[in-house]
Order: sequence, then structure tokens, then C-alpha cells
Amino acid sequence: MVVSPVRRCSRTACGRPAVATLTYVYADSTAVLGPLATYAEPHCYDLCAEHSERLTAPRGWEVVRLAVDAGPARPSGDDLEALADAVREAARTPRPRPTSEPRGRSVDPIEVARRGHLRVLRSPDP
Repeated sequence: MVVSPVRRCSRTACGRPAVATLTYVYADSTAVLGPLATYAEPHCYDLCAEHSERLTAPRGWEVVRLAVDAGPARPSGDDLEALADAVREAARTPRPRPTSEPRGRSVDPIEVARRGHLRVLRSPDP
């Protein structure tokens, strides 16, 4: 069995590549059609360009259409230059990092929360 890395339209008998994701907000009677989600979710529907354009909702429901990206966003020259400047500045000004205070308390930031690979840090009291 060969598995394609391209996500396909969820409509029956449609094999075209998906370009948008449809979700429902039942409490608000709203169908939301937006850019293709990063991951396939069990209660979302991936649609091709044709099916996303022809989408209609049941009577009494509202369809909210979010802008669909034409392609992956690429960093601009300004973004890359600002990043390079920040890296150069960080390399130019090394800061000594003390390991402890006279009272024996650590001055390392304290991890407050974690979500995936991201951490929320709180600076120690001065």
C-alpha cells in the first residue's frame, strides 16, 4: 500500500489535493472554511478548490470564509536582516552568567509552565 503525503479532498470520489479545511461550530450554527490545517483532525474536512468554492451550509447556518493562503509564507528580506542583526548583537555582547547568589539561591530563570517544546520562564527576584 502506497501512502501519499498530499492530503486529499474529503468529498466522496474526489481525489484532488485539499486546499482548505472545513470545521463546524454547532453552538453558533456556523461552518468555517479556512486555510488547510497543519494536521488532519478527526472532526474537520479537507476540501479541494472546487468543493471549497461550491460549499453551501444548511438553512439557518452561516458560512464564514477565511482567506486561503496562496502558498507557504516566506520570510521577507527585512525579516532575515533583522534576524541576522539580532544574532550578531547577541554574539557581540556576551553576558557573564552567575550560577548562584551569596544567599545560595539560584539566579537561573524558573520554569513556570511548559507546552510542547515551549517553556514559560519567570526571572528570579533580584
